[in-house]
Amino acid sequence: MFYRPEDGHGLPHNPFNAIVSPRPIGWISTRGADGSENLAPYSFFNAVAYVPPQVMFASTSAKPDRDGTKDSVANIRETACFCVNVVEYAMRDAMNRTSGPWEREVDEFDLAGIARAECETVACSRVAAAPANLECRLTRIVQLPGEANFVVFGEVTGIHLRDDCLKDGRFDVTAFQPVSRLGYRDYARVTELFSLARPGE
Repeated sequence: MFYRPEDGHGLPHNPFNAIVSPRPIGWISTRGADGSENLAPYSFFNAVAYVPPQVMFASTSAKPDRDGTKDSVANIRETACFCVNVVEYAMRDAMNRTSGPWEREVDEFDLAGIARAECETVACSRVAAAPANLECRLTRIVQLPGEANFVVFGEVTGIHLRDDCLKDGRFDVTAFQPVSRLGYRDYARVTELFSLARPGE
């Protein structure tokens, strides 16, 4: 089949997210200027550069109490920092709990019973038990076409790696099985790897 998104797909559910998958999940922790904290997962997330290391995530909806966006972006506008927490399979339910449309006063760390630790290089909390955390300083926020579509870019200023995830000098994702987002309500986890050598290597 072929369809133009502007005309609609005619299927029971939108296939777009299922096509662009799997997508890593950026579990974003932020702190507002008033000291309030927020933790929310974003599946439009990825690393975008090596030197300096940089990441991005996109927020695509809004809350009525957040001036056309969501808590994460609103907090980052105020404090210019955030932390990306890697989601392991064992924390899938806690991650999902933090995805709800909670009021801005709700602290998702407390709501989902998640232990927090202070970041080292930026002023916000991180998920203490996560396999890895990327502390980030905001570089820019870009508004995309469409209502409430914002992309947040950050430079990674500090990295935490959980000791049990380091095997023979490598960060071993099979040790914690990262969770990725698929389409619809579906997720996947990484349980095995294969390697390919690039031409000329």
